[in-house]
Amino acid sequence: MSKVILITGGSSGIGKSIGEYLITKGYDVYGTSRSPENYKNSKFPLIALDVTQSNTIKECIERVVANTGRIDVLINNAGAGITGPIEEIPEQEIKRNFETNFFGPINVIKNVLPTMRNQKSGLIINVTSIAGYMGLPYRGIYSSSKGALELLTEAFRMELKDFGIRMTNIAPGDFATNIAAGRYHAPVLENSPYKLSYGNTLNLMNEHVDSGSDPRLLAIMVYRIINTKNPRIHYKVGTFMQRFSIVLKRILPEKTYEKLLMNHYKL
Repeated sequence: MSKVILITGGSSGIGKSIGEYLITKGYDVYGTSRSPENYKNSKFPLIALDVTQSNTIKECIERVVANTGRIDVLINNAGAGITGPIEEIPEQEIKRNFETNFFGPINVIKNVLPTMRNQKSGLIINVTSIAGYMGLPYRGIYSSSKGALELLTEAFRMELKDFGIRMTNIAPGDFATNIAAGRYHAPVLENSPYKLSYGNTLNLMNEHVDSGSDPRLLAIMVYRIINTKNPRIHYKVGTFMQRFSIVLKRILPEKTYEKLLMNHYKL
């Protein structure tokens, strides 16, 4: 029997790439989108779900279980980018980002756990970010929301162990997706003290995404994790330097590492 996979945020970018790759491996894949009617050419079914709306989460999971009788793998992929000087990002945008990147995944997990517990099996993969391992200038809110999800997984794994449910993180670096188009950008204000440094950093971040890796690499890693008996707690997928940056943070003095980041972002 084919494993049933549910991918939040499956209409574009990383989620779409993962879903399209997994169906070639014979999995029964369901994706989600806030507006599935806009993606009629999707290669796998898309179900309406907004991770910030608990009723849509419940309805989506009930629909998948009604169709298939089970959910073997949840890929918590839906997320949103956000950039800007922390001082200038409106509070409502900060809260909205955490609703999408942190509280949303928690609620999806809570809704899928009863099904997985009844099955006595299940795998949950939380898509975080290499940015979640460090506080990045003008991406502090995004780094914080993804870092919070990384730590949440560490705790959740231990709580779920007795039920046969496994959980892991996969942290992508920069991948060539449309994430920048959907990202909240705090405007570069003419009279802002951050005008020059934020403007330059914003351009640099967009260049990194445009020249990012093929998201198929991430899909291949997800496939490997699904077929791993005891997945690790953390996986990182990106260029060598992106992955090595996490190692450097562990071994370098704090201020030396901070200086490296500032030099990278030309601050």
